[in-house]
Amino acid sequence: MAIQGAIPLGQDVVFPHGAFVVGEVEKLEDFDRKQAGDIDTQSRDKVTGLRLWAVRVVDADPESRRGQAEVVVKIAAEHQPVPPAEIPGLPFRPVVFQNLTATPWIDTNRTRPRLAWSLKATGMTAPGAAGKGKVDEGRAA
Repeated sequence: MAIQGAIPLGQDVVFPHGAFVVGEVEKLEDFDRKQAGDIDTQSRDKVTGLRLWAVRVVDADPESRRGQAEVVVKIAAEHQPVPPAEIPGLPFRPVVFQNLTATPWIDTNRTRPRLAWSLKATGMTAPGAAGKGKVDEGRAA
C-alpha cells in the first residue's frame, strides 16, 4: 500500500472553518522515560527525533459533534512553539498549522471502539502569516 504513516493534509481540509488556540503550548511527557528516571522526559517524534509539544485547538466547524470541537495538535519542533498573538475582542487566537498530518488509530477507551485521528504539525502561525511561509518557532519564556 502506498500510504504508510501519517497522511499529509492541508489546514483547509482539517479545519475548513478555522482553528483557534486554547491555552498554552505544553511539552508532551514520555511515560517510559519518566519511569526510567531520565532527566529529559519529553516525548520525541519517531521520524525526526524532534521534541513533541501539544496545543489544544477549537475547531470552528459549526457542525462538529458534541465533545469533538476541541482537539489536540502535536507539534514536532526542537524549541517550544509560540502561539499567534491574541487579537483584541476574540477569546481565542486564530491559528494555521504548517505541514499538518493525520494518523488514524483505534480508540478502544469507549464502550464501542472508534476510529480516531492524531494530528501533528511542524509549526504554527497567525492566519495572515501562513501564506508567507513564516514558521513561528521562537522560544517561549
